[in-house]
Amino acid sequence: MTGAPERLTPLVATTDLPLPVFRRGKVRDVYEVDDDRLLMVATDRISAFDVVLEPAIPDKGACLTQISNFWFDLLEREGIENHLVATRVEDFPEALREHADALHGHAVLVERLEPLPVECIVRGYLAGSGWRDYQETGEVCGIDLPAGLQESEELPHPVFTPSTKAAVGDHDENVSFVQAAKIVGHETAAWLRDTSLRIYALARDHAARHGIILADTKFEFGRRPDGTIVLMDEVLTPDSSRFWPADGYAVGRGQPSFDKQYVRDWLETQDWDKTAPGPVLPDDIVQGTSARYKEAFERLTGRPFAVA
Repeated sequence: MTGAPERLTPLVATTDLPLPVFRRGKVRDVYEVDDDRLLMVATDRISAFDVVLEPAIPDKGACLTQISNFWFDLLEREGIENHLVATRVEDFPEALREHADALHGHAVLVERLEPLPVECIVRGYLAGSGWRDYQETGEVCGIDLPAGLQESEELPHPVFTPSTKAAVGDHDENVSFVQAAKIVGHETAAWLRDTSLRIYALARDHAARHGIILADTKFEFGRRPDGTIVLMDEVLTPDSSRFWPADGYAVGRGQPSFDKQYVRDWLETQDWDKTAPGPVLPDDIVQGTSARYKEAFERLTGRPFAVA
């Protein structure tokens, strides 16, 4: 990839809105709108190895938000409810409209839910920590797999491998289905498993029609006051999923991907101990990463990247 891609939104590295801060994460800022709603802002910050890096990545936050919105819409048509209330600044509270430049394309108004304390991971291919686990044990998160599988190989069937949400700064911990059921109850755990596998299948098949392999992904769910459980947070973005271009796929090695692996690979060449502050990202890495996020959007949605 050569040349700097056109920037379609203002760079949003930080936000300062006239609302109480609910949470600031490594890449997202969440504000309290009222007792029932939150404002989630996907900034252009990028993190790797749990360190926020400089500079921010142009259009990254808008890409992630617009990809999530695309999937939320597609899945809602399949009967899978989500937390979205509004996706356009024009529909946000009036006090936020003067901040439209920072919010347009980057922010969504969502229901304030009780997050379930289990993250729902579905793996369709043997990669990342799943591959490392398999090499050591012949299993992935306690699930037996056939012998002789290779790195990046498609699994006989997708597997549900939940994890517990870690405190800030800690790593999530993989747990068995039985352990997940002890945390949220068997009926809820079974619903999370079945729904996650269904979403994965729908997304996998859609991505395949657009020349992309969905290797694995992570979902989060929240409970409404009436007890209904709905999909929340981000969904099926390059930050929560492992997307591979199908035309370059080959078993037995790692795959190129539409995510920040490009940044991680560069960082691995640097003399850095993976503690803050991280190395300053050179311009070619910044622009190459931005281009990869946009390519993921365009290939998944089938349309040019634009801020809706």
